[in-house]
Amino acid sequence: MAKKDKLDPSQAYYYNLSTGRVERGLVSDWIDRMGPYATEAEAANALERAQARNEEWERQDREWEGDHED
Repeated sequence: MAKKDKLDPSQAYYYNLSTGRVERGLVSDWIDRMGPYATEAEAANALERAQARNEEWERQDREWEGDHED
């Protein structure tokens, strides 16, 4: 695969939210997929990565709101 942001959808890995399994390629409907990911391991950790990102964004929001209080 060339660049990480240019993954071939038919070869990339996805985490299926309905089944909790990793799939390779466009197997399931888009509404059930998280991805694409370059590796099976990245796809398997999709929920943990999403949670960590959300927590970081929430932390940044709290900091920003604190900096702009009247």
